[in-house]
Amino acid sequence: MSFDRIGVIGGGAWGTALAQVGASGGRDVLLWARETEVVESVNADHENRAFLPGQKLSSSIRATGDLADLRACEAWLVVTPAQHMRAVLEAAPPCNKPLILCSKGIEEHSGALLHRVAAEACVEASIAVLSGPTFAHEVAAGLPTAVTLAAEDQALSESLRERIALPTFRMYLSDDVAGAEIGGAVKNVLAIACGVVDGKGLGQNARAALIARGFAEMTRFGLASGARRETLVGLSGLGDLVLTCSSTSSRNFSLGKGIGEGRSPDELMSDRRTVAEGAFTAPVLARLAGEMGIDMPVVAAVAKLLSGSANVDQVLQELLARPPRPETH
Repeated sequence: MSFDRIGVIGGGAWGTALAQVGASGGRDVLLWARETEVVESVNADHENRAFLPGQKLSSSIRATGDLADLRACEAWLVVTPAQHMRAVLEAAPPCNKPLILCSKGIEEHSGALLHRVAAEACVEASIAVLSGPTFAHEVAAGLPTAVTLAAEDQALSESLRERIALPTFRMYLSDDVAGAEIGGAVKNVLAIACGVVDGKGLGQNARAALIARGFAEMTRFGLASGARRETLVGLSGLGDLVLTCSSTSSRNFSLGKGIGEGRSPDELMSDRRTVAEGAFTAPVLARLAGEMGIDMPVVAAVAKLLSGSANVDQVLQELLARPPRPETH
């Protein structure tokens, strides 16, 4: 398979960073962005000032605001917000080509993982998922990063790795597509919880405990949904969880931190130009867990905070009042 012309759908920080990865590997990259100012900034100044300011971009990256221009690309990296992926793919030109899904979340109204969404929107496409511990500004700067590239078609994943991977952007292959997606979706919700702990000043012990217990929730949900344990303990699960639960560079952690400091979720999200995917994933994940009979108290607490049905002190009291149980439960 030849992937000399790559399309990136989504002109935010992560999409721009992935465009830089593709261009660094010698590809011509077309970056689709909804925002006119992003298209103009990338084409005129080789910089995405709106979402990745200060990072000089390769001259082989061209930006467009017209989805039809992606027709000539041989593969698409799909980096739209999770809740908009279906609509964008349905509006795109015929997508009978490899799609590498780089967003993290669960579709809110259907409860579907994104590879299911993409398969319904683009019936003829071959689908892979790219996930792992990745801050966009570090990837764009060429700092060492490792990710999971998951696809059921091994030949596809090997071809994509050969064409996209760099020495500083290392890809580990998997055929566990659901596992790679579940890790990325659940960790966003847990990162909000860890941000709350930080904003509330509850200490590093509490944050470490929350990461561990949150990972137990991720594992329970993942295994019940067909994921493999080894995927969940890998880069797209535990690796991504540790990164996003530890830094204000994470949009989800920052959202939680603001909530822990006493600001309302609505206020915090209205101030944001970028999307904290965990805010949309939390309610659907809590709903799915309830339907499947899976105990996910941290996820449920985040969903309550975001809906305004409970405040930080109330959810902390509920969590701390839970009866003791064996650690493996």
